[in-house]
Amino acid sequence: MLNDGTYAAWYKTPLEQGTGIVHVADGQIWGRDSLMTYHGSCQVDGDHFTATVSTKRHTEGRDTVFGVYDELTLNIVGTCPGKIATYTATAGQAPGVVLEGTLILTERPVAAPERTAQIPAFNPDKLPKLPKRSR
Repeated sequence: MLNDGTYAAWYKTPLEQGTGIVHVADGQIWGRDSLMTYHGSCQVDGDHFTATVSTKRHTEGRDTVFGVYDELTLNIVGTCPGKIATYTATAGQAPGVVLEGTLILTERPVAAPERTAQIPAFNPDKLPKLPKRSR
């Protein structure tokens, strides 16, 4: 199931590949990469999901993974049986170009347990001594 959260995104087309960050919450999906921002809506049905996402270029430079297209509407279909989702996307503006992608749920690190014992004060006199060398 595609849960609400932040995902690392990896995607590719026959033209190019890229990475980005995607957020999912309350039926909305949004994110960005080095060239584009994206936002839209998603529907989850068990392990399957669909989304419609609009993209917009925020940085000039190289071509996007869809080529020269700066503003697209992506139709996304995917599955997410656990913490990793796979999907494909197409855009009417780029006929014949199929994007394949992976979303990996980012988990917050588990907090380290609090120390119950007191750490002894540093005492340099307790460090091992090196043997004396003759000069």
